[in-house]
Amino acid sequence: MTSAAVEILGLGLGILGWVGVILACGLPMWQVSAFIDVNIVVAQTIWEGLWMNCVVQSTGQMQCKVYDSILALRPEVQAGRALTVIVALLGLVALMVTVVGAQCTNCIRPGKMKSRIVIAGGTIYILCGVLVLVPLCWFANIVISDFYDPSVPSSQKREMGAALYIGWAATALLLFGGCLICCCSCSQRDETSFPVKYSAPRRPTSNGEYDKKNYV
Repeated sequence: MTSAAVEILGLGLGILGWVGVILACGLPMWQVSAFIDVNIVVAQTIWEGLWMNCVVQSTGQMQCKVYDSILALRPEVQAGRALTVIVALLGLVALMVTVVGAQCTNCIRPGKMKSRIVIAGGTIYILCGVLVLVPLCWFANIVISDFYDPSVPSSQKREMGAALYIGWAATALLLFGGCLICCCSCSQRDETSFPVKYSAPRRPTSNGEYDKKNYV
């Protein structure tokens, strides 16, 4: 596989990861109700997300409410909001930077500057993956700690929702895509760092001296 194809593959994975982060940010299923009682027949299911919480009735009806106050939110929710929004914006920046410096585009002439721009785009993708990993692991740690805490009532115990798994998958795509972009650009930069110069063979002239135009 050529370096350009690997670069396009890394860019595609980065875009998928960026879309996954936006999807995970908007979904209200970061925490869901845990059914641990003996009676498995429940009347409603509770979903909790970064922006709203939803109650799903057994009849299929769903009611969602956006959080009223930002300052009254728990610290993990506030951090999750901030980091996911930052990652969404950084992902857009990484996309534009990578496209500008990609081998398949002609925005910039091929050279060291073009490779550096692509490496910058891949680094931003890696940074996005690291940043979005913080709220995901924070939420997972809280959910697991509360689930095994005997002092927490059963009605308040939660399980990890689908948004966390989507976020982890998006993190893997961002990290892998960013590494592919950086590695491909670094290898291309190494290949073009030391150009090979050829010189024509020097032949003596009629008077026995070498012609100066044969020197490089």
